[in-house]
Amino acid sequence: MTRDTANYAALVGIDWADRKHDLCLQAAGSERRERLVLEHRPEAIDEWACALRVRFGGQPVAICLEQHKGPLMAALAKYDHLVLYPVNPLLVATRRRGLKPSGAKSDIADAELILDLLSENTAKLRAWHPDDVRTRQLQALVEARRTLVESRVRTTNALTANLKLYFPQALDLFDDLACGMACDLLTQWPSLGQVQRVREATLTTFFHQHGVRNEELIAKRIAALRAAMPLTTDSGILVPALLRTKTLVAVLRAQLDGISEYDAAITKAFESHPDADVFASFPGAGSTFAPRLLAAFGADRERFASARAIQEYAGVAPVTEASGQSHWVHWRFACPRFVRQSIVEWAGMSIRYSFWARTYYQELRERGKGHNAAVRALAFKWLRIVFRCWQDRKPYDEAKYLLGLQKRQSPLLQAAAKPLPQLA
Repeated sequence: MTRDTANYAALVGIDWADRKHDLCLQAAGSERRERLVLEHRPEAIDEWACALRVRFGGQPVAICLEQHKGPLMAALAKYDHLVLYPVNPLLVATRRRGLKPSGAKSDIADAELILDLLSENTAKLRAWHPDDVRTRQLQALVEARRTLVESRVRTTNALTANLKLYFPQALDLFDDLACGMACDLLTQWPSLGQVQRVREATLTTFFHQHGVRNEELIAKRIAALRAAMPLTTDSGILVPALLRTKTLVAVLRAQLDGISEYDAAITKAFESHPDADVFASFPGAGSTFAPRLLAAFGADRERFASARAIQEYAGVAPVTEASGQSHWVHWRFACPRFVRQSIVEWAGMSIRYSFWARTYYQELRERGKGHNAAVRALAFKWLRIVFRCWQDRKPYDEAKYLLGLQKRQSPLLQAAAKPLPQLA
């Protein structure tokens, strides 16, 4: 939804910061600009927002700022007379460089620059309209979980590197260090010497308690530990490494517990969402990708005017640059990274569960496309389908989609008639 400048009682540009915000305000019908420094305190923000309501009789006031989410957006979103216009910081930086090649910069000057952007482009900029509470909650949960998973990967990488310094045999005991059994073993016996002093029956009981029932595998692991030789006995390496292992295992255990709690919260939020059935119906979405897809699309059906809009927003639509004799097609750099990750990763998973997706992917590979390029092309195609299901609020039906391809005599079905090689 867009509005013209005349629809607002005033326009405000804000250059935000952690402790204070520089504001530039221009009332409708006035050429005068007012400048103000606002402290980042809930009381100060509330006092300023309420003063605007009283001053302009509750009429809407447009506010432009370089923030799509964050503390200032959260503070201002609760006031119904404030209409927020978030803009990309790169847009402001590019305009600043064009107007001031010297690189001169100040907070109040940036606030004026943001106000200029708003006053000149109000009809082109899109006002921010928050999704409903359930959708915003799910969006925050899935993004936070992804961040925690990335932190867990960094922790396991650090733990792996540390164990290689003095206890590499521990790495052969587990397929993945990010598990409760690895944490428990390294907590009780963080070095080869300690685990070799433990009785065989104690180790057998330990593996049984952690769900390992293959007696041959248990005996093989214990024998390997018994026969192993320490990589080093240098206390200059062992003492710091043992302390680092203790610290990293404690961090890893907290991360694993946190991820489990996020999973439970995401499942609860997703299952209670009215669009859950739609996104759970997509092949390969499952408990991991269905909530992330729902979070990417949201609940506001007016947010994206077409499938092309979500394709561009998600960063899977290619960008074409043409000038003179040059013509360059590349992938989109400016996009929400988490949204693109979610859609592309799910598209890759769908190859295993969707007949036509697997056929389409294999056809692209046979034409010489790399794996990543083929998956992105599949994601581009999937988004048109997801968009239609989302708009119509109807779950996906593979049989109906294949029937539609047949009616249109799609070349994809002709390719499907050929035998497909098995995927690795």
